[in-house]
This record gives sequence, C-alpha cells and structure tokens, in this order.
Amino acid sequence: QVQLVESGGGSVQAGGSLRLSCEYTSRLRCMAWFRQAPGKEREGVASFVSYTIPTYADSVKGRFTISQDQTKNTLYLQMNNLKPEDTAMYYCAASSAWACSLRSTFPYWGQGTQVTVSS
Repeated sequence: QVQLVESGGGSVQAGGSLRLSCEYTSRLRCMAWFRQAPGKEREGVASFVSYTIPTYADSVKGRFTISQDQTKNTLYLQMNNLKPEDTAMYYCAASSAWACSLRSTFPYWGQGTQVTVSS
C-alpha cells in the first residue's frame, strides 16, 4: 500500500513563496500535485513522470516547479509569486502507470495540505 503525506502548507501574502513536500513510502513512476478550492472542482497543478519533462497547468506555469528527491522519497512543489487564486487544499497523487498527465486517474492520494494566500 502506497502512502503519501503532504506538508509545507501555510498562510502567505501575495507574492510570497511556499514549498510543499510529499513523502511517499514507495516510489512510483507518475506523481502529481492537485488542488481544490472551496466550491470548485479539483484541478491538476503539475505532474512528474520519471525521466521526462514535467507538465504544468497554464495557471501556474513559470511560478511553480515540481521536483523529486529519490534519496528522501519526497516529491516537492516549489510555489513562487503566489496569488490569492492559488488558495486551496493541495494534494499529492501517485500512479504506477507507465505514462500519465494531469488528466490521468491516480489511485493513490495524500490527505492534503492547506495553502492560503492573502492579498
């Protein structure tokens, strides 16, 4: 059973930065970050497939960076120049599929970490 545990959320002012972490018990080929704001549908933020170029939602391109440290079994999401519209619960997700995108189905999910950006 794969377990994912997110951390690093918090409250920041617009223009600030946060780095989210997702510790996992088993490294899978496809990993991603999603977010869900109150009253809105969950949306994909960034996906990472081992040995390939990450993909990002248009709304975060140039501001967010997804990365992985395999020595620490941890996935990261560096978020810079945060905006109030980035406020959401952020979730880490994983899949053993050979390929994936932000539209894929991910069977493994963490419990989420809250990010709040004030103007």
